[in-house]
Amino acid sequence: MFSFRTTPIGDQLDKSLVDGRVGCFCSPGSWEGMGGSLTGLFSSRGNLARVFAPAAPEFSPDAGHIDFNLEDLEDLDAVVVDVQDVGSRYFGITRDVLRLLSFRARMEEGPSIYIIDHINPAGRVVEGTIPVLEPELWTPKVAHRHGLTLGELCNLYCTEIGARFPLHIISALCSEVGRDLLPWTVAPAPDFPGMFTCDMYSGGGLWTETSITPGIGTPRPYEYIGAPFLSNSAVPPSPQGVLMRPCSFTPAYGLYAGQECVGYQIVMLPGTQYHSFLHTVQLMRWFADRDSRFELSPALLDRINDPVVSEYLRGAITFDIVQEHVKLEEQKWIRKAKRFLLYEDAPYRIK
Repeated sequence: MFSFRTTPIGDQLDKSLVDGRVGCFCSPGSWEGMGGSLTGLFSSRGNLARVFAPAAPEFSPDAGHIDFNLEDLEDLDAVVVDVQDVGSRYFGITRDVLRLLSFRARMEEGPSIYIIDHINPAGRVVEGTIPVLEPELWTPKVAHRHGLTLGELCNLYCTEIGARFPLHIISALCSEVGRDLLPWTVAPAPDFPGMFTCDMYSGGGLWTETSITPGIGTPRPYEYIGAPFLSNSAVPPSPQGVLMRPCSFTPAYGLYAGQECVGYQIVMLPGTQYHSFLHTVQLMRWFADRDSRFELSPALLDRINDPVVSEYLRGAITFDIVQEHVKLEEQKWIRKAKRFLLYEDAPYRIK
């Protein structure tokens, strides 16, 4: 059973929400301004039974994941999800939400699931390809930058896995915070500190499976790329409206923690629409051609999950072939995504 609701979660009169045992699945972004928090709502009602949340404080290295197991769901009547997605298929907390849906689908009886939807901070822009093989665990078959809201993504995922449990989406537009608060105001995860991060992540998140760090452990992750062995004397390729500023930085944690890294800052000129996925694979090929110490892990190719892009990274085909392939894949994904849209605006490509 699926429903799309246009009144706030606090106004829902479902028995499971009013009288049942409720679990709150939330991140620091679960905040309704003067209306308080999701946990405060159900705590005041006296039926808050469990809180699923990151175990570490905001901006801590381990704050980007919510840990739980199937048994945690068995005595609940409802689970209310209030997290901020970032628009990419490999974002950790969103994959935790999809794991929740997968666990619930295995249960003969269990809680109803309520998703408090939010505006996608990466917008409706689409980038990249749809997985060819089965994707990583608890990852939907969507483009790298999918252009959907979390509610739309959950509806799609439940359709893909054939789920039959009650799924209810609370519109992103039914509260003042949902309508008016910029979705990156509260950082979705420790590596998403600012408004540009989501524009960088659909490609930038791939660097974590290489020997170059995307600035994890710095104030500007995914805007900075570098490694101790790199030189930044040459000018890397970049699309129109994007500059590559030579720089150096020392990550506080993550790959190369405490070591000086040499690399580049990706700088977007005002008004530029940045195709992070295509630029990232182009840069990877550029680094691979120039430095044998640059390494691509098998996990990177698993995450990309596309034979044409993989062939390009191996040096077997040229970039123009990849560009045309990605264009067709994005068009295919947009056609698929239309079936799951809950709002008037639609996903679109960067042309």
